[in-house]
Amino acid sequence: MADPSSRPLRILTWHVHGNYLYYLTQVPHEFHLVTDAARSPHHSGRSGSLPWGDNVHEVPVERVRDLPFDVLLFQSRAAWDDEQHTLLSAAQRRLPRIYLEHDPPQQHPTNTVHWVDDPNVLLVHVTPFNALMWDNGRTPHRVIEHGVKPLVDVSYQGGLARGIVVVNNIDQRGRRLGLDVYRQVAGQLPLSLVGMGSERIGGLGEIANAALPATVAAHRFFFNPIRYTSLGLAVIEAMMAGVPVVGLATTELASVLRDGETGLVDTRVERLVDGMRALLADPGLAQRLGAAGRAMARERFGIDRFIADWMGTLRSVTA
Repeated sequence: MADPSSRPLRILTWHVHGNYLYYLTQVPHEFHLVTDAARSPHHSGRSGSLPWGDNVHEVPVERVRDLPFDVLLFQSRAAWDDEQHTLLSAAQRRLPRIYLEHDPPQQHPTNTVHWVDDPNVLLVHVTPFNALMWDNGRTPHRVIEHGVKPLVDVSYQGGLARGIVVVNNIDQRGRRLGLDVYRQVAGQLPLSLVGMGSERIGGLGEIANAALPATVAAHRFFFNPIRYTSLGLAVIEAMMAGVPVVGLATTELASVLRDGETGLVDTRVERLVDGMRALLADPGLAQRLGAAGRAMARERFGIDRFIADWMGTLRSVTA
């Protein structure tokens, strides 16, 4: 088995969530991303506008079984159920395996058994909430909370007396991602909607990764209308810039924001609307909430802690 202290590990994985993958590749190992000719979903490699490091490599699907790796890092059910068997050799399937689960259960919120049913695989959850809600069965699991390394150094301005919402394809993702909540609030307050496909319902469309932090920081507050998801990286990224965050007190966000101290959080949309009106009327209040949220986010979601957690996890599975 590879000794992580002797050389960087060779980790095979897939491009599932771009920003998360970028933060993960700050870990000082070698990451090899499965690609195909069509650059199809989860096979897009070093795609997008993220500043990928020299430790991030692409591996065409037809070459995967011929290359040496030390760890297999699965991030989707398709990779686990199908590609594990079609792309990998028998010897590769005996390598240390980690399944990185990005989401809470999508079917029943408490009674869904995770499909990774193997005591020889480590299941990694990105929030304590997700780990609590999944039935992890006999598979050992642990939590590695998000870590964020801001792409650009921006500071909160808040001069634009509007809130900003960042959700991809919100019009196609319905109540779970809070389409109805967004529409309810947008009918009462000025909101800018950003994200892939947002132009279909009057939003600003997708904004490049490097430009998004300044766009968010120009707004008075960040509003997260999502009912049920993992803890969105966009929320943490906004907090890192000192932007006050307003959101529903559901899933992990309820443990991240302290209402009236590090942000505004509640299950009553009308109360959140009242809070957003207060932020629009009082820039000083917004500045204070944003600064407190920034201090908390830097302590809990700093990239150094994230790297250390992943380094320890990789050492444990390759020991």
